[in-house]
Amino acid sequence: MELSKNFEHQQAETKWYQHWLDKQYFHSTPDHREPYTIVIPPPNVTGVLHMGHCLNNTIQDILIRRARMQGKNACWVPGTDHASIATEAKVVGMLRERGIAKSSLSRDEFLKYAWEWKEKYGGIILQQLKKLGCSLDWDRTSFTMDPDYYQSVIKVFIDLYNKGLIYRGKRMVNWDPVGLTALSDEEVIFKEIDSKLYYVTYPFADGTPGGMTVATTRPETILGDVAICVNPTDERYTAFVGKEVIVPIINRRIPIIADEYVDAEFGTGALKITPAHDKNDNMLGLKHNLKAIDTLDASGKFTTAELMEENPSEQVQAYNGMDRFELRKKIAQDIAALGQLVKEEDYRGQVGTSERTGAIIESKLSLQWFINMTAFMEKNPQVLEDVLNDSIQFHPEKLKNTYRHWLSNIKDWCISRQLWWGQRIPAWYDAEGNYVVATTEQEAETIYQDKFGRPSSVVGGLSQDEDVLDTWFSSWLWPMEVFKGISNPGNADAKYYYPSTTLVTGQDIIFFWVARMIMAGYEYEGKRPFKDVYFTGMVRDKQGRKMSKQLGNSPDLLGLIDKYGADAVRFGILIASPAGNDLLFDESSLEQGRNFNNKLWNAMKLVKMWEGRQADNAAQLADSQFAVDWFGARLQQVKQELDGLMSQFRLSEALKTVYSLIWDDFCSWYLEWVKPGFEQPISAEVYKKTVQYFDELLELLHPFMPFITEELYHNMAQRTDDLCTHLWTPAGTPNAALLQQGELLKQVISTLREARVKNNIKPKDPIKLHIQTAVQSNYESIASVLKKQVNATDLFYTQEAVANTVVVAIESEKFFIESEREIDTAALKAELLKDLAYQQGFLDTVMKKLGNERFVANAKPEVVAIEQKKKADAEARIKTIEESLAALG
Repeated sequence: MELSKNFEHQQAETKWYQHWLDKQYFHSTPDHREPYTIVIPPPNVTGVLHMGHCLNNTIQDILIRRARMQGKNACWVPGTDHASIATEAKVVGMLRERGIAKSSLSRDEFLKYAWEWKEKYGGIILQQLKKLGCSLDWDRTSFTMDPDYYQSVIKVFIDLYNKGLIYRGKRMVNWDPVGLTALSDEEVIFKEIDSKLYYVTYPFADGTPGGMTVATTRPETILGDVAICVNPTDERYTAFVGKEVIVPIINRRIPIIADEYVDAEFGTGALKITPAHDKNDNMLGLKHNLKAIDTLDASGKFTTAELMEENPSEQVQAYNGMDRFELRKKIAQDIAALGQLVKEEDYRGQVGTSERTGAIIESKLSLQWFINMTAFMEKNPQVLEDVLNDSIQFHPEKLKNTYRHWLSNIKDWCISRQLWWGQRIPAWYDAEGNYVVATTEQEAETIYQDKFGRPSSVVGGLSQDEDVLDTWFSSWLWPMEVFKGISNPGNADAKYYYPSTTLVTGQDIIFFWVARMIMAGYEYEGKRPFKDVYFTGMVRDKQGRKMSKQLGNSPDLLGLIDKYGADAVRFGILIASPAGNDLLFDESSLEQGRNFNNKLWNAMKLVKMWEGRQADNAAQLADSQFAVDWFGARLQQVKQELDGLMSQFRLSEALKTVYSLIWDDFCSWYLEWVKPGFEQPISAEVYKKTVQYFDELLELLHPFMPFITEELYHNMAQRTDDLCTHLWTPAGTPNAALLQQGELLKQVISTLREARVKNNIKPKDPIKLHIQTAVQSNYESIASVLKKQVNATDLFYTQEAVANTVVVAIESEKFFIESEREIDTAALKAELLKDLAYQQGFLDTVMKKLGNERFVANAKPEVVAIEQKKKADAEARIKTIEESLAALG
């Protein structure tokens, strides 16, 4: 079979992925083996593959492929999340393009369109994961709105409600005026923006000249003010506490109160209190028994609904329906016209924005459903304890502190959303607002009659809550319900696969998802949902900016796969991505991956060229024996290193280690050392070992770069198996002496080659090599390889300097290169003098460090030992250079 010049990735990717699917290599069923389970962080059905997904799913695929090759029962579960807010926004946009308003549709009509959209677009990202080579068990694909999953979410809601952990109440929530829904604290992203600080005077109600001046960034909420608050220790205002002031424009009389919450140093030291529009104001309002007056509707427009009892003026009524930001400017102008706007200042501060829509959040009093998280944590203390004691291990470990801080300051979770797409809250109301919680209307009717002693028909029957549950309230069940652990407790799959082994996710959802899955796991299974959590960092551009469509810095991932190949993309994204640290994406790393592909391909072609040149060549075997033995030891050494790195989830370092083993040790050294002479035969035994080593290298690399490794595995020889399911060759004990000899050989070859170049001795020019060493045996086993690699016809051992040669020093040993080419002694002397100056400068630096008593006293012994060795090596090199200069005269 004729091999192509380079690896043709597109053909290989299509061929091998379909082959793996046909063989059902990714499908798992319970058996006697140890399970290795990963559940995918379910991407939104609105999603398409981007660089963050690429990193996250590449890591998962590496772990699952490695487990499969270790003989474990590897199961990686795919699926998608229904993503209430994001998907509803997409559907509303689709309807708008068709000229249909959501408000013109019934709930059922809207949901038909939503399912239409989901069926058309919802699986795109899962199909794209196949392009990346992800070995997911596609037969197990889950969706958080599948019928069983839907009923499981409802079942958990009812259970927690019956346990007293879910309640309904009117509380201050984060309100998205664009998405028209409540959000949890974790769905609010804080951003710094430029705004204004307005200084407004509130006249004293009793006619006393002057008034209280308040600094506010939100004059649009002034018409909802119910008090002015000052710090009780602030001497400027002590005499005014208990007096009343007049709210501008609305002319409401409000009291001046005192509370230590107020920061006397900010603004004027006086704070306007608007309990309906600020969380902290709301707390003060409850504490001081103040009324809350809501002046903004759900979409952030001014409303007089709660002002009507005050008989608002025509001026106030004219604000009705005005957008909050337009109103901000208008009220500031109107207060200025009254002479009560003292001044404006530029101000830069933080505002909360909706994670999904980007809208600036309003704090709003709203009747919602909540989970009592304090009570939940008291019931399930392991949620925190088992992360702190490493029963659940975080990688990187530093994120334990973030997790602990959040759980130690946890607030109640608002779980209701004012949307139609999602799991509908199973609460049923009568016309008077009384409610019961039940799975079906029929069940609700029975519970209602038992609770209220009358049929609901007396008050017009029951109607179900219009709201749906927070998306995260469904995805916190993911590790259990993908195996039907909630809908069918105790089934064989749930018993076998749960808890899962490893979770790979972004640290930005440590609260949204990771903590809540741990909570659900202990509540419903009494055990952790996973053993290890690997947190990926954020993928950023070269300038450190988060990738986004708005900035135009997010590359087309599928385009990169087409251009470079999936293996090269996987290589490029992982090579510079240590756990938990942000990755600065540079397309050059993908080029490095592609170059690595071609290096592997060319190495395979070189070895295949030798296949027909095998012979019983004792001389070639003898010359190559050290190389064969050394690489065998090096391979075992790297396998041991990999086991350690992978167990610590240092995947990026693991890939670098395999890369270096293949590129440097195998391609640059080993293949050169065993390569037969021009048109000469290769020992059949050397060839057999070389193919064996190549196979084992492909095993190590396969989880990282599956397509090229499978292709090479089948090109190297006739196979009856596939690398995808090939069992790992276990690591042996490396021979330390061989490894040391190999490092010596590489160092000597590199140094002598460099010396040849410096002295204009061309590679084809033969030389004689004289070695001055105290331990001749160090070189006897490597002599044949050394002679071949530096083109030496003869190798001698000497105890004295050899005249008319190029002298090379490696630590305490000297190498004399004898060449027929005339040596330029002047140039050699100049080179030696330059090297001598460098070594003396280096020695001075080391001596200063060793002469520093504080360094010697405080540094670790091994650090001091390293510096002392540097000193000894530098002194030996200086001595050798001085002897060489003396020999030149």
